Amino acid sequence: MGAEHDAEGPDRYDRPGPSAVLDRSELAVDVLPAAERLLGCVLEADTPDGVVAVRLVEVEAYRGRDDPASHSFRGRTPRNAVMFGPPGHLYVYFVYGMHFCANVTCLSDGEPGAVLLRGAEVLTDPGVARLRRPTARTDADLARGPARLASLLGLGRDDNGVDVTDPASRVRLVAGDPVPSGSVRTGPRVGVAAAADLPWRYWVAGSTAVSTYRAGTRAGRRSRSDGGSPDGDPYPDAASRPRRR
Repeated sequence: MGAEHDAEGPDRYDRPGPSAVLDRSELAVDVLPAAERLLGCVLEADTPDGVVAVRLVEVEAYRGRDDPASHSFRGRTPRNAVMFGPPGHLYVYFVYGMHFCANVTCLSDGEPGAVLLRGAEVLTDPGVARLRRPTARTDADLARGPARLASLLGLGRDDNGVDVTDPASRVRLVAGDPVPSGSVRTGPRVGVAAAADLPWRYWVAGSTAVSTYRAGTRAGRRSRSDGGSPDGDPYPDAASRPRRR
């Protein structure tokens, strides 16, 4: 693979060819193995500032009617239709009236399920990343939290439904090396009030780009646009806001 996960500096990422995108079949599975498989994968996005690539280190799984924290818990609507497949597409939604969060769909076509992209390590030039997230206090903060990650990659409404397994897409999912099972940790999802104890959050042990866990509250759940669970405080510092696509 072209992603050199442990190297430092602006030359630590060699952009792979089109054949390196993740095969859709790897996502046509239950949300839990799909979530674990996404750890270590690389998400690339074409932006006005150049290609930005991040290695996924934190994700959360959401099912359908058996998961009261999921957007699809009450069935299909125009807003959540992407969650019902096919797998390998971005499900992007707006939350708190100011932030976007992104998921990757999984399961077979017609079955609702998605994995929220919660945190990532920047692989491309951190200088370019800081142009896009100038208020980040450290490199680890550039894509720590789902709204920060979406902001860095310029993900918004127009990206809802994008096929990330298509090499021609603006946003592509590269099949990074799977994270060894001994380095994967699981626990409750961040900011979730319903089904709060399910250990459906997956992260890479030791990564500084992983969010701090915070339990959900009923009040926080009511403030969400349509159920689900982005980080309840994706921009802890008030100045940290999405800057540009």
